[in-house]
Amino acid sequence: MLRNDEREEIDKMTELQKVSAETMRFMRGKYRLDEYAGKHYDIDCLKFRQGKKTIVSINIHEDRFDFQIIFGKAEREVFDTRRDEFPKIIQNLYDEAHTHYDGKWVLIPVKDLETLEAVKKLILIKKRPNRKPFPKEQAVYSDCGHRCDLCVHYNGGTISDEFRNELKTRLIRVYAGGVGEGSYWDENMQLCNGCAKGGFDNTHTCDQKLCAASKNLTKCTDCDDYPCDKSTAGIKPEIKHKSISADDVTWTILPYVENQYGN
Repeated sequence: MLRNDEREEIDKMTELQKVSAETMRFMRGKYRLDEYAGKHYDIDCLKFRQGKKTIVSINIHEDRFDFQIIFGKAEREVFDTRRDEFPKIIQNLYDEAHTHYDGKWVLIPVKDLETLEAVKKLILIKKRPNRKPFPKEQAVYSDCGHRCDLCVHYNGGTISDEFRNELKTRLIRVYAGGVGEGSYWDENMQLCNGCAKGGFDNTHTCDQKLCAASKNLTKCTDCDDYPCDKSTAGIKPEIKHKSISADDVTWTILPYVENQYGN
């Protein structure tokens, strides 16, 4: 259940912003792919790639996103057997698309969530999901639901210094703030035993803990409004002209999202 202020915040989001956020939740939740900031002529685009193969390319416009998917012979056969599942506009765009030597190039303008749902089904035809959920057998959760055992600041497990330094490098690269004030990485937060063992209580109080305390709660997860925007950290999901490797998405974004986008 969402609070009134959170409902109002979601209502303020434009349909295009909702499309942007849902696209990234879907792509990162279903797929382990590199995100590559490229160009389609003079238009910024974000390509989702596995190696050199582009699964989907999204051209970024002010008033829409153009999703481009290239369907090979086998994928076209699947679409033909399922074409009645798609809205007429999608069928028409598919039929009008040109077929080149490397496949059928389908370009779909998306401005609303209804069209996006149809595009998501096309992407699933193009490629089966390959994102494997984090193992949960040894999971340690913070009071806000994040994975402590996957966090660079966690000191209660068996994270080696070598691995911690690798995570630190990834965080700095993705969140683009560097070490110091205003960056994601904060030296004062470098060591943490996890919320269950005191966490930052003696040295640092995070925004999540402050919010919970204001409601006389000890954990975000005890709140009727959980999950909410205040309980998450890191990059908010949105289509941006920014390159991020598949491994960086895995280790610097997903651990800080409740339920790792449901996967």
